Amino acid sequence: MTTKLKIRAVESVTHDTRKITFDKPEGFSYEAGQAAHIALDEDGWRDTWKSFTMTSLPEDDHLEFVIKSYPEEAEGHDGVSERIARLQPGDTMVFKDVWGAIDDEGDGVFIAGGAGVTPFISILRDKLDKTGSLEGNTLIFSNKTERDIILRDEFDKMPGLKTRYIVTDEPDSPFYGEQIDGELLKEYVSADDTCYVCGPMPMLDDMKTQLQKLGVAEERIIMEQFD
Repeated sequence: MTTKLKIRAVESVTHDTRKITFDKPEGFSYEAGQAAHIALDEDGWRDTWKSFTMTSLPEDDHLEFVIKSYPEEAEGHDGVSERIARLQPGDTMVFKDVWGAIDDEGDGVFIAGGAGVTPFISILRDKLDKTGSLEGNTLIFSNKTERDIILRDEFDKMPGLKTRYIVTDEPDSPFYGEQIDGELLKEYVSADDTCYVCGPMPMLDDMKTQLQKLGVAEERIIMEQFD
């Protein structure tokens, strides 16, 4: 069964990322960190389902998604996100179901690559809403350039949250680094930490290996791949 979601508002977050707010259907429920399967409400596209994470809080009266757009010719992409970037208030998308492997399993280290940060937005907002502080939590967030860092200002203003940004394609940036590696993780991760990881599959495999080398048990490594 599918449901139409109507767009309330569209707002730019970065040069290629938008916050899209929808009316929330009656009875719609989810947990912070979960995603929804959504399709364009256009002929020829209604069966092309993509997964996007809700960045709003579960108790909000609306649904919010932060969606990065990619050119249609980009490897691994088929033009859906590029078309989403053209949507305006009043347009609709089609929702199918809620899913997700990442939820809040306690304070920890959140490791994200690019759009893989989206599950952590809702989790960190929810933690902050409930406790008033993110003391004991760290966000390690890798992007190509500084302008790609999604919601950087918000993360920087979250009380208690420790942030470590990495940019891989901007040598002049103070955040420049080739990648998140074992040496960097050693600065922020201890063996008893809960580690949340979200990004492309090669990153997930590498982070799991690096974290296990630091003594983090497999059951304390919570991972999810983004589309």
